[in-house]
Amino acid sequence: MLLLGGILLAIFVVPWPWGIATVLGGGLLDIAESLVLLRWSRCRRAVTGAEALVGSTGVVATRHQVRVAGELWRTKSADELVPGDEVKILAVDGMTLTVKREGPPGGGPSA
Repeated sequence: MLLLGGILLAIFVVPWPWGIATVLGGGLLDIAESLVLLRWSRCRRAVTGAEALVGSTGVVATRHQVRVAGELWRTKSADELVPGDEVKILAVDGMTLTVKREGPPGGGPSA
């Protein structure tokens, strides 16, 4: 994008000797930006699928099911879960979520 801007400046605005410097500067900035973004994208870990649910919250639908992101999942928990409780997902094991109740028991989300 900076290269395109440099070319347009060189053609329509900047006088002859400075036009080349403008195009080269825009090209170098474009390359530097691409390298920085490439390095940043490789440092980030992709989070997709069921692993993306860890840390999010859901609402208990039945004693052994919780609704997270519009989907029903089987659950296991050390807490006694009541429909309406808000829970936090701690881990994913296949199709079963390990959850922990957030807030008071049996009352849904706290006020």
